[in-house]
Amino acid sequence: MNEKMDRRQIFFGTAKELEKNDREYWSKANVEEKLKTITYLRECFYGKEATTGRLQRFYKIFKRV
Repeated sequence: MNEKMDRRQIFFGTAKELEKNDREYWSKANVEEKLKTITYLRECFYGKEATTGRLQRFYKIFKRV
């Protein structure tokens, strides 16, 4: 995801049109591109550790009444 956004291409439309365009784009995207995007977004929201480390496991014990 090191590509820069082309700011010369601007699209004005309704929310429904934009949603339709997004759905069309992602339905045509290959699996590798989708995984790269998911990894990029996880790094943005949760930091580098979210994509390099393992998933954290934790257990909760509930006392039965």
